[in-house]
Amino acid sequence: MPQSATANRHLVLVASPKGEPTADTFRLESVPVPTPGPGQVLLRTLWLSLDPYMRVRIAETDGYMPAVKPGEVMVGGTVSEVVASNHDGYQVGDLVQSYSGWQDYAVSGGEDIIVKLPKAAKQPSLYLGSLGMPGFTAWYALSQIGKPKAGETFVVAAATGAVGQIIGQLAKRAGCHVVGIAGGADKCSYAVKELGFDACVDHRGADLPARLKAACSSGIDIYMENVGGPVFDAVLPLMNMNSRMPVCGLIAHYSGAGLGGADRLPGFLTEALFKRMKIEGFIIFDQYPAHYGSFLAEMTAPIEAGAVKIREHVVGGLEAAPQGFVELLGGGNFGKVVVKVA
Repeated sequence: MPQSATANRHLVLVASPKGEPTADTFRLESVPVPTPGPGQVLLRTLWLSLDPYMRVRIAETDGYMPAVKPGEVMVGGTVSEVVASNHDGYQVGDLVQSYSGWQDYAVSGGEDIIVKLPKAAKQPSLYLGSLGMPGFTAWYALSQIGKPKAGETFVVAAATGAVGQIIGQLAKRAGCHVVGIAGGADKCSYAVKELGFDACVDHRGADLPARLKAACSSGIDIYMENVGGPVFDAVLPLMNMNSRMPVCGLIAHYSGAGLGGADRLPGFLTEALFKRMKIEGFIIFDQYPAHYGSFLAEMTAPIEAGAVKIREHVVGGLEAAPQGFVELLGGGNFGKVVVKVA
């Protein structure tokens, strides 16, 4: 631990937001650095992950995981350094992927540590992105639910985001015709020219349904649902017979937007029934014990070699995390959002 480190900065939830959160949804505080007890380690946060699922965690009521309560430290994945250890499994200097939250230091007994990073890890922050939860989400959704066949059409929204940039490339490697949906011409250009997508449609432009239909002339066989809203409305009529839809997120609705209005359920169920669609929701945290090792074994080499490209959106400093989170929910990020804490 650095000699001068006597204070632990952390960000706590002020109150569950009504609608979209703001930077003032969180408060920066300073408390003493905790001391590890028997069987524990002291972790110093190097990198913090910002992800859409965090909006669900600050809702007033529990979702698929317990809600963060006002006054509690905000949750989040981290890459951390072991700076003191009373645990036989970890030595000072080890880097780990953990869930230390939005703070400089955390004590852990190892239960929230996902994996110890290899000594040869070239870019530790990747374990929060392409080699962490978002990359694992992409790999699991495609390999275990989408089950792509060469020649099929695959579509993903938020195409240049943390999950979208990975799953689109994996679908392309599987021989699919890959169409992305993204917000802005620069993101769409990147998806095609850098990530190798066959096409990318800007959802901010006029007449999204017609432009998406033109890009998917043979319909859609696999749609990675992570957005909802008007994007889903444009996708649904294009789904083919026996198509598959992994569902990992609904960012357009996390703050309550679009939950009123016309009842879309009858039309959705009719499409799902008549087209024999497979729709499977999943929470990736459930899949770590059975599948994360296989994911790392298959994907570490191609990602570190650059065969699967990644783009990070780096936010500077723990104090900037709230604004970075707000911009992420508004689509202001370009790539996987990580905060450089130390």
